[in-house]
Amino acid sequence: MDRREFLKTAAVATAATTVHWRSSAENLLPGPGKTRVVAVRNADPVNLFRKGIEALGGMKAFVKPGQSVVVKPNIAWDRTPEEGANTSPELVAEITRQALAAGASGVTVFDHTCNNGERCYKNSGIAAAAQEAGARVVSADKIQDYQERTCGAAVRMKRALVHQALLDADVVINVPVLKNHGGAKMTAAMKNWMGVVWDRRFMHQNNLPQCIADSILYRKPDLNVIDAYRVMVANGPRGVSTADIVERKYMILSRDIVAADTLALKVIDYPAEKVPYLAMGEAHKLGTMDTAAMDIVRIDA
Repeated sequence: MDRREFLKTAAVATAATTVHWRSSAENLLPGPGKTRVVAVRNADPVNLFRKGIEALGGMKAFVKPGQSVVVKPNIAWDRTPEEGANTSPELVAEITRQALAAGASGVTVFDHTCNNGERCYKNSGIAAAAQEAGARVVSADKIQDYQERTCGAAVRMKRALVHQALLDADVVINVPVLKNHGGAKMTAAMKNWMGVVWDRRFMHQNNLPQCIADSILYRKPDLNVIDAYRVMVANGPRGVSTADIVERKYMILSRDIVAADTLALKVIDYPAEKVPYLAMGEAHKLGTMDTAAMDIVRIDA
């Protein structure tokens, strides 16, 4: 290969791998036959969401007048917002406001916490922020809050107690925080679904990655919003101190839960083979890991 051919080949390769960040998604049509995934960066959680949801057609593309909405954040830990173990309370409040503005008959917020539920709801800041925005915040720490369901398509988790609020909702919005996780390696959109079922011990004892994928079969979210503003990169899922946190100032949004988590891998810098529940979710036809099948919109807010 002579010098001219080498430079031409190098230029083509560079162009193919260049990532383009837009200032907005206005007038941007989705790629034909592809699932849209939006990555937004460099703003606070509220403005990241505003930019991101616009690129998906706005909240009215998900919530119709009169529909009931569940917003499912991560509220699992008795930690403050600065410690990065839970979803941003400001983000939960903004999603609540937008759902109500779109005509939702009501918004319900809950999570099956790992630490004491009352303390998690309070110290995360999520209960107060959600209620102020107009949401109904309900508990998930009593077995009577759940209804038994079966799923023949599940591989391991063929029976589960699922939170009643999730079963009753017309629209479900999944709002996890992106973190390192000692057992599952990464917790984001798919892993957040452990907070909608009662018996998490069964999941841990019966092939956790497969049970994570199975759990989503009981009620797939309509929208996934991954809070990657503060990312816990070590000692997850609870964290030890703010030294475990890196401010990445990202958010990932998609209807496709597998695609959203696949892009989250890039933010936390994990290889897909370390997070096997993604491939298991793809096998369940919950979404795609193939970036070539995604219409990825990158927005610099």
